[in-house]
Amino acid sequence: MALDEALLEAAARWGQPVLRFYGWTVPAATFGYFQKYAEIERLTRLRPLIRRPTGGGLVPHDADWTYSLAFPAGHAWHSLRAEASYRRVHEWVCAAFHRLDVDAELAPVGRPTGPGQCFVGYEKFDVLWRGRKIAGAAQRRTRAGLLIQGSVQPPPLGLALADWWQAMREIAQTRFHLRWTSLDPGAFPRERAEILATQKYAQAAHNQRR
Repeated sequence: MALDEALLEAAARWGQPVLRFYGWTVPAATFGYFQKYAEIERLTRLRPLIRRPTGGGLVPHDADWTYSLAFPAGHAWHSLRAEASYRRVHEWVCAAFHRLDVDAELAPVGRPTGPGQCFVGYEKFDVLWRGRKIAGAAQRRTRAGLLIQGSVQPPPLGLALADWWQAMREIAQTRFHLRWTSLDPGAFPRERAEILATQKYAQAAHNQRR
């Protein structure tokens, strides 16, 4: 969470978007910035519980695939309304699944069945596979830019993570005409992320603030 926030700040300085794929070393759960901690801790036994910088609901992280996108202010994605950017990122995710012969689709309407829980039921434009939600995302717009945090869970059986990463990159090249470059390790905002991790995301005062 700290690194995603640091990447959003850095994207504003760099003037270009950043895509990050990452995973979890231990089971955990994140929840939306505006949710109430007392309600969330009753919904899951997963610990730690970490408040995301984005909105949305409770997301368990055990064997899921996670990614983030940070767009600077002034970028076309930043100017989109929330529903439009939500749909666009999930069209991207869907297209990547299609490239891997996974028959995913966007939910035409929402059918939430677990209030406050991202992967219980589904919302409009979530990614479905065989009628079940497999991908969702949360967003936050600031003056610095737009941060999108997404999760795929559980991934379709037999699908390799590296293949999905590659499909995501290829779809972005063909659909959005992007040219990928690796992030310069020297420009990686690791020091800023470490400060945010220790002074914010590891603190009960932040995670239990509501």
